[in-house]
Amino acid sequence: MGTRSFFSTKYDNNMTNRRDFLKQSPMLVAGSVVASSVLASCGADSSNASSSNLSNSASTHIETRPNELSGMKVVIGSDHAGYALKAKVLGELHKMGLVITDLGCHDENPVDFPDIAQKVCAMILNGEAQRGIMFCGTGVGAAIACNKTPGIRASVCHDIYSSHQCVEHDDVQVMAVGAQVVGHSVVLEYIESFLKATFSTEEHFRRRVEKLKLMDTQRMQ
Repeated sequence: MGTRSFFSTKYDNNMTNRRDFLKQSPMLVAGSVVASSVLASCGADSSNASSSNLSNSASTHIETRPNELSGMKVVIGSDHAGYALKAKVLGELHKMGLVITDLGCHDENPVDFPDIAQKVCAMILNGEAQRGIMFCGTGVGAAIACNKTPGIRASVCHDIYSSHQCVEHDDVQVMAVGAQVVGHSVVLEYIESFLKATFSTEEHFRRRVEKLKLMDTQRMQ
């Protein structure tokens, strides 16, 4: 017997066996017909439901999650080296819902960063702002200037972890960033991380910050 004849005979035998089985199982045949009808009906109902849901969703107002930073008072400042970066992110900061006070500078004419830093720190100490952001060339000079002000804790923040950890562990009020070090897209992530962070309630972090405050008091005596 050739290969084709062998498979043809095997196929014919299988089909004969299947017809014999179905003849002996009328309930199975009926069940298959019913099942096919139910599935077809469900498919139609599902399609109609999907169309209805899409139609409803198009006309239904979707509630968005409130911006957790909305209304937060933030004071910002820069020297001439940080001005361009500050100006570039300012619009995005307003979109976050922040209440921004910009203490300058307002162009690229040379200014001294300690003068701007003093103004930023004064607003925080007076309760007029909750956090501060300083922009300069590297962030280093601005951070040093802010830390010379008793009661202020400032940190250079050029990565996500430091941006929130400095608040969580050290209750930092002012972040300093360098326009010559980071770009505007990434600095927005650092700023958001910094502003959303809160000071930890764990005792050892609180104890250490109290010692920092004591150091400020001793320095002023």
